[in-house]
Amino acid sequence: MSLLYNMLDGFVAALSFTNLMWIVIGALLGTLIGILPGLGNPAATLAILLPLTLRLPPTTGLIMMAGIYHGSKFAGATTAILLNIPTETSSVVLCYDGHELAKQGRAGAAMGMSAISGFIASTIGVIGLTFAAPVAARLAVQFGPPEFAMLMIFGLLLVISLAGKSPVKGLISMFCGLLVSTVGADIFSGAQRFTFGSVNLYDGIEFLVVTLGLFAVGEVLINTGKTMEKANPMAAPKHLREYLPTWADIKQSRLAITIGTLVGFFIGSLPGGGSTIASFVSYAMVKSTSKHPEKFGTGVIEGVAGPEAANNSECGGSMIPLLSLGLPGSASTTVMLAALLLYGIQPGPLLFTNHPEIVWPVIASLYLGTIALLVLNLPMIPVWVQILRIPYWLLYPIILLLAVGGAYSVRGSIFDVWLLMGFSAFGYLFRRLGVPAAPMLMAFVLGPEAELAFRQSLMLSNNKLSIFVERPISAGILGAIVLVVLFSVYSRMKQRSKVLSPR
Repeated sequence: MSLLYNMLDGFVAALSFTNLMWIVIGALLGTLIGILPGLGNPAATLAILLPLTLRLPPTTGLIMMAGIYHGSKFAGATTAILLNIPTETSSVVLCYDGHELAKQGRAGAAMGMSAISGFIASTIGVIGLTFAAPVAARLAVQFGPPEFAMLMIFGLLLVISLAGKSPVKGLISMFCGLLVSTVGADIFSGAQRFTFGSVNLYDGIEFLVVTLGLFAVGEVLINTGKTMEKANPMAAPKHLREYLPTWADIKQSRLAITIGTLVGFFIGSLPGGGSTIASFVSYAMVKSTSKHPEKFGTGVIEGVAGPEAANNSECGGSMIPLLSLGLPGSASTTVMLAALLLYGIQPGPLLFTNHPEIVWPVIASLYLGTIALLVLNLPMIPVWVQILRIPYWLLYPIILLLAVGGAYSVRGSIFDVWLLMGFSAFGYLFRRLGVPAAPMLMAFVLGPEAELAFRQSLMLSNNKLSIFVERPISAGILGAIVLVVLFSVYSRMKQRSKVLSPR
């Protein structure tokens, strides 16, 4: 019953006029930034708008971030279906059938199915989060420094293994993040590390500077040379009824929505899962269970419903490790973790006990955010399509000004603006070289936490590494780490032998 009481208290707080207003503003801003090709991945959207949310009280700011996260997720479908341009990697799979439907004159049905399946999946995902996160937090109370140290390493390894085709590039990115996280005062001795005598680095490097450089400005730089002429928007339907799929479409997509919802929630709850993997796995499963798999890729409505359901239910799943363990599963949830830390709130097992006045309104706002998205965004799709026609020469300077202003506002230091330029160059080079930026950002955030837990463990054991195998939970996580590494090596060797074997 306490769960229901807490949830009711959360709804009372989330339904206040101020919080409702910021839910709506967050959903609209998230959609507005999210539909812009090249800038629309949720991590970049959250990074651009993070300075704005930090001006608000903690509960309201986090509620707005949840709205931004939902809005940016929803926005990816619009550009993928109408323009065949995915603004985030999880929307790539929507181009297969969504854009084909648009070319056949069924853009409204595709966008309507995207919104409806996303709404259903997101709601079920948040319900799962409501019941699963407190249980996970109660289990995690038994964790001490050794368990948290192993958990942080496990999360980083999973992210690297799933970051892309090259684990080596993921490792390089992660080590860059760990190196940057060590700049500043040593958390135990107070000695300065990698400050090179500069007082500007004594307190370390601000998260916002790293995020804006790697994602927001990096995205702008990599897209500077592209032209808008390649985009050929389909004509968007003009009337609301044209956005609603037929009853036959909904009946045909029931199984796809169910599969996508379950797959997205499960993969999202795994550290390193992410919506990209969820949407592709969902598409493959929906196709394999379909009675007409040969039609996929030619404009099948289930090919929109399944991946979009997975993309949205992943939001609820990804909040479980973030809120209960303090372990983000993607670049987007890493930005949200950093926001919690910037507010002085430590996510983890005690979050539900120490800050119920924050965590339950945020969870309640996720329910309200899905409703706000459905009500607001379906009628506004023609408006979003018009915004897509804003020329880059006008759009990108605005984004750059926001990024510079956000970096400067943290400490009022021009040195942070120079650092922003440096990390922007990092973000640009990473994209040019195909190195994923998410492991670097996650390592930058988790690095100090992992170092603290690791060194506390050694202090507890008198500098004996055996503490990590003497405790059952720590030993279990360590065993999982070994299995993940062995499986990754085996998979790479198997792939390599297939490529080298004569045909």
